[in-house]
Amino acid sequence: MNPSASNHNYGPQFHLIDDTFLQTMLTELCLARTTQPQINRLIEFLYNGLIIHTANQLFPKEYSTFKTRMNADLHVELFANSTKAVSVNLARAGTFPSHICYQFLHSILKAENIRQDHIFAARSTNSQEQVTGTQLNSHKIGGQIDDCFVLFPDPMGATGGTILSAIDYYEREIPGKPKHFVALHLIVTPEYLKRALGAKKNLQIFALRVDRGLSPEHVIKAKPGLYWDQEKGLNEKQYIVPGAGGLGELLNNSFV
Repeated sequence: MNPSASNHNYGPQFHLIDDTFLQTMLTELCLARTTQPQINRLIEFLYNGLIIHTANQLFPKEYSTFKTRMNADLHVELFANSTKAVSVNLARAGTFPSHICYQFLHSILKAENIRQDHIFAARSTNSQEQVTGTQLNSHKIGGQIDDCFVLFPDPMGATGGTILSAIDYYEREIPGKPKHFVALHLIVTPEYLKRALGAKKNLQIFALRVDRGLSPEHVIKAKPGLYWDQEKGLNEKQYIVPGAGGLGELLNNSFV
């Protein structure tokens, strides 16, 4: 059994990463005292760690034999040479995380099997600043996705609107059947998990934390997902509590 599936009750499509170093970095990221350039340094630590966990759990592997400098045979399990991956930049909060993941993939896969796509997505809100949907304003997709791991490195999984809109676009417009769609988040809410996992059976979600800070006390003390229907992590404006603030603004130092 995948150990990251044993620490919650959200089902096998969700992987809650248990890593003390990454939790330490994420905690620092969430504090009001943390500003640029430290924010980007922390994001680099966090997404390098998150993509390592994701690759180790999802990517296929194969045994190979090499000759060492000692002229001896080394038998080792590595990532399969045929593995293909796409990292999707969901601008703007996902721009830097996607670049980190794209760069990392070159360390373990063949360059010709990797690419980065770009989608500009934005929340639609009403006069009360409540989220009503997601707009995909523009995109640059580099080719088909047949047999690919299509990765969405997006720090906050709040409502699910952005991820689902992006996946819908790939399924509707881009040729090929992917190996998996994979969401890589720092923080998610129970509301996000319920919506996203219910909508997409070929979606694997990886995250470092589930924020459910507006839940009743007995629910917060229980194992994540045990009282899923009573869990709440979004406020009236659909921001995450306790959360990390608006990372799109913080990552870009642009507060508009």
